[in-house]
Amino acid sequence: MPRLLILFSLVNLVIGSGAFVVAGILQPIATDLGVGIPAAGQAMTAYALATALLAPPMLVATGRWPRKHALLLALALFTLGNLVCALAPSLAVLLAGRVLMGLGAMFTPIAAGIAVALVEPARRGKALAFVFLGISLSYVVGLPLGSWLGLRFGWHAPIALIAALGAAALVLVALKVPASLQVPGASFEGLGGLLRRGEILRTLLLTLLYFTAIFCVFAYIGPVLQSLRPMSPGLQSFTLMLFGLSGVAGTLVGGWANDHFGTRRTLVVQLSLLGTMMALVPLTAGSLTAIVTVLLVWGVCGFGMMAPQQARLVSGAPAQAPLLLSLNTSMLYIGTALGAALGGLFAAPLGFDRLAWIGVPLALLGLLTLVVGRRRPSPAMS
Repeated sequence: MPRLLILFSLVNLVIGSGAFVVAGILQPIATDLGVGIPAAGQAMTAYALATALLAPPMLVATGRWPRKHALLLALALFTLGNLVCALAPSLAVLLAGRVLMGLGAMFTPIAAGIAVALVEPARRGKALAFVFLGISLSYVVGLPLGSWLGLRFGWHAPIALIAALGAAALVLVALKVPASLQVPGASFEGLGGLLRRGEILRTLLLTLLYFTAIFCVFAYIGPVLQSLRPMSPGLQSFTLMLFGLSGVAGTLVGGWANDHFGTRRTLVVQLSLLGTMMALVPLTAGSLTAIVTVLLVWGVCGFGMMAPQQARLVSGAPAQAPLLLSLNTSMLYIGTALGAALGGLFAAPLGFDRLAWIGVPLALLGLLTLVVGRRRPSPAMS
């Protein structure tokens, strides 16, 4: 695997930590800013919408830039956004900082496009899984550590730490990424033709559906865990770390399964298990063993779908990989925003312990997109 992908994975660890750390510290954020937990949870929505709606035009606007310059701009925006959040005296300022962070998240599809270009087609699944491994690792390191720091020293502490790590990542990219790196950037050329292809639309829809399902719960994971079984800050952080470890395993297994068993078969198994685990989450109340078991399977399946989905898109139009990966990232974060919004909407009537049930019909709809795709295969992407 090219050494540059190791750097990209490490930077994605920082970006993933910044994106998701607020999920574990919503209670102190809400208390300090004088708002409710559902309102504080919209910090996830702000980040997600910025990544989904603003990052793709920025990606295209920088499509003709040298890839190194585009990567540096992304990290500068991400770091500045974290700094704004760390100093935020109000929810409005916090949300503004999250928007800047979301713009900076264009680093991830740029890095994924470079990964696709650096390896032969047979290794794309593994290369993408490796780049996105950093996102999964953020659940092992960033989320639990951030949760512990936020609950112990105040919610500003983990966000300030991520701002510092973002600055360090900026320096590393400036030093290590070759200025001569020649990889195509994103453009809107051919977008209309791509969006008329049923398999591509179904792939993007599946990403939207399963991330909406996941983030109905995950955007509020701290309150959800506390509602299922009251936990100390240390126990909550440990539980989140185990969940993150399962995500790392899922990312690696997903890339391997995609290359060995095929994309569609891999996704059907993963999505079926994910929907089953979401149905079981509320039934684990009171049992730490049951909570952890369900979360572990959930993590393996949920994170495991990322590499097959990316490879599924790229296989149909390799030359348009940066744009397709950006569109998939948009669906990912629109799903994150919708999930956070749905979770906030149903938190009061359902309770945090039963939020996972909202995701079950979404997982079933995702399976339907795979069934339709099997009955009507696309020659270019079969």
